[in-house]
Amino acid sequence: MRLGLLAVLGLVGGLNTEGGLPVWQVCGWMVLAVLAYLHGRHVDARFGWQVLTGVTVAGTAAVAILDFTEVSSVLLVLAITVVLPWLAGRYRRQQALLVLAEQERVRQLEREQEHVAERARLQERGRLAAELHDSLGHDLALIALRAGALELSPALNPEDARAAGAVRASAVEATDRLRQSIAVLRERDDVPPVEVLVANARDAGMSVKLTGLTDLPDAPGQALRRVAREALTNAARHAQGEPVTMTMTVAERLVTLEVRNPLTGQVGRGSGLAGLEERLRLLGGELEVTAEDGQFTLIARVPLT
Repeated sequence: MRLGLLAVLGLVGGLNTEGGLPVWQVCGWMVLAVLAYLHGRHVDARFGWQVLTGVTVAGTAAVAILDFTEVSSVLLVLAITVVLPWLAGRYRRQQALLVLAEQERVRQLEREQEHVAERARLQERGRLAAELHDSLGHDLALIALRAGALELSPALNPEDARAAGAVRASAVEATDRLRQSIAVLRERDDVPPVEVLVANARDAGMSVKLTGLTDLPDAPGQALRRVAREALTNAARHAQGEPVTMTMTVAERLVTLEVRNPLTGQVGRGSGLAGLEERLRLLGGELEVTAEDGQFTLIARVPLT
């Protein structure tokens, strides 16, 4: 409706343009052009073209009946003051909508990436909990076994034997509760030793230099194996044909694994790195990832327990 009114005003403004133009008429054209631009920029006119076409045809026919010589001036003024500004506003509106859609897409991708990273953290917590369950359950089973042996020892008096029996029963009960509470987390993800990972990478054609390798306890060793596997995977994916250097150092009860390789593409913090970061954090360590000056560096630090 408003666009049709603007078109009618454009047609009327094109009448009687022969000779000199008064200032008020020129100012009216400018105001009409601004209004047409703002309409195209901010109003979602689904049938804008139909409205403009209908008003133009009907108005031109009416002007032609009254004075045919006014048709060309009426159409010219309508195009300059209404149609072209409306098209410019329409174009700017489409640009703004595309920008908003792209921003929403970026936010959606960021939310999806956060969800993926969160799932990776939860999975890593589950794997670590399963490993702790295995080691702790083994220790509790040994406690129950030794308490049972003490309970049956003839050297103990009845009171001490009952105390040993109570310890054995508590250990068995604790083992059962532990097994029931995290039985769903018993999925294991055993990773080959670092030297095997490096050998497999070399067999696949990668150039990998490994120094400072040493034996580590189970928990930090498994964590650093996963770090090495993820680093080699990223290098094979984002830096094909580039050399990889892997250095392990142990100092003051802290083991550090540093992996470097030239960077030939964009590397983001995907779910693999997020899961490793969570695993190292639960072990009291940290993961540092940098991609600067064409060099990708991954540094993992884990305390030895």
